Amino acid sequence: MSNERRPRRKSRFHDERITLVHGAGGKASRNLVEAVFLEELANPLLDPLGDSALIEVGGTKLAFTTDAHVVQPLFFSGGDIGSLAVNGTVNDIAVAGARPIALSAAFVLEEGLPVADLRRVVASMAEAARQAGVVIAAGDTKVVERGRGDGLTVTTAAIGLVDDRVELGAEKVRAGDKVLVSGSLGDHGMAVMIARGNLELEVEISSDSASVFPLAESLFALGADLRWLRDPTRGGLATTLNELTEASGLCAVLEEKALPVHEQVAAACEILGLDPLYVANEGKLIAVVAADRAEEALALLRAQPLGAEAVIVGEIEPEPAGLVLLQTAFGGSRVVDMLTGDPLPRIC
Repeated sequence: MSNERRPRRKSRFHDERITLVHGAGGKASRNLVEAVFLEELANPLLDPLGDSALIEVGGTKLAFTTDAHVVQPLFFSGGDIGSLAVNGTVNDIAVAGARPIALSAAFVLEEGLPVADLRRVVASMAEAARQAGVVIAAGDTKVVERGRGDGLTVTTAAIGLVDDRVELGAEKVRAGDKVLVSGSLGDHGMAVMIARGNLELEVEISSDSASVFPLAESLFALGADLRWLRDPTRGGLATTLNELTEASGLCAVLEEKALPVHEQVAAACEILGLDPLYVANEGKLIAVVAADRAEEALALLRAQPLGAEAVIVGEIEPEPAGLVLLQTAFGGSRVVDMLTGDPLPRIC
């Protein structure tokens, strides 16, 4: 089968009201974007629906992205809405093959928000930006009436300089390529769920919120053998890989026994009836690389502090086209579909 990008099927949107499912990052989200936003706003920069748009200005290639952050609660183990806003945004730039340069941040503050909480969030943003090597260069602030703002929301945008050693995209992926993840799955989503305080789970799980640029940059040395990068946020590893297989017309086959999931996360997911494959991450990346460079890529990731638990989790195959399959520990296989429900609303 050809690796040329397949034409996107025209989506139909029959829902009359927006629900939380439309923001979960799965099928409903994709349908909303394609049938409502892309229907009216289609253009060559937006049409690929990547995490960042790639723009060329005067011979310089830039990556540009925007993101909104509505996580509840505002503070959770391992992070808060401030650090999450910075890391989530620079990560979208990094997996586009670019070095993040600068961010903007717009705050919507609800009347009654404690100033101490706002100071804490802003300080966290400043520290996250420092660690990510970026500056917050512009911003805006609005205050809305009590009951209209959910406490605090943050919208960010960022630009980055594309590394000329790489050219990433689903159309670059080939059968035989290997799939790598940079570390454990589901930490962020479960940390937020537990922080909500309505679950009686005696486990300690911290969000993995962090900039993945050092991980991505280490892989840029692979040049054209680095095919594709993504950070598996809403919808987790499963939904992100489904987006890849849909765009490439290929199949991703995962090995269940290779998937890195911390014991506490696996236990919490089992109790709650969740699959770690669908739980959000905020400091991990997925990489698809040429088979003969996979071990080198793995070593590059493991040489970074955030990549110590990196593993090869699967392979790209030509058939069945457009699917993600999981080879189970019992020797069978099952289809891993795109997220269809909303197990963890408002996690980023």
